[in-house]
Amino acid sequence: MEDGHERPPFTYREVGATKDVLPEGYHRFQLRRAIGRGRALFEHAGAEILSYRMQKGTGIFRYADTPTAEPGTAITVRLGVGPVGITAPCRVVYVLGEPDRQGFAYGTLPGHPEAGEELFAVEYDSADETVYGLVIAFSRPAAWYTRLGGPVVRLIQRFVAGRYIAALPRSV
Repeated sequence: MEDGHERPPFTYREVGATKDVLPEGYHRFQLRRAIGRGRALFEHAGAEILSYRMQKGTGIFRYADTPTAEPGTAITVRLGVGPVGITAPCRVVYVLGEPDRQGFAYGTLPGHPEAGEELFAVEYDSADETVYGLVIAFSRPAAWYTRLGGPVVRLIQRFVAGRYIAALPRSV
């Protein structure tokens, strides 16, 4: 990860805000869906998220400079359909390793069409053993075409978030 080169800065100030209260001035988004039951599923799904399963499962994953997510990992995703697409650079901000919440968040870097952060996680509800897939994000346009896309970009975000969660395992 560290090769002596200067790392590009994040394209937003509120780095790490997906852990707490999402900042004002951004489109804020959260999707939480049950994916199954049991501690074993939770542990397995958490490990899958850390190895970029959500991104790989949607077909947008291109590159990460570590095999599993860790703070500082550079990640590249490709947003688009067929030959029409944008390569979007990101960097892992933090990793969650809590007893009932696992995952990671990445933030946007220069060249990404949005500015903001996205959390990919699973949560375990010990009361009924339900495992939930979770995507939380805040973003705003960082390129003219995402500004122009307005509501369509938000619909695409909701659709892709559903695909992220669908990419998670449903059983062990």
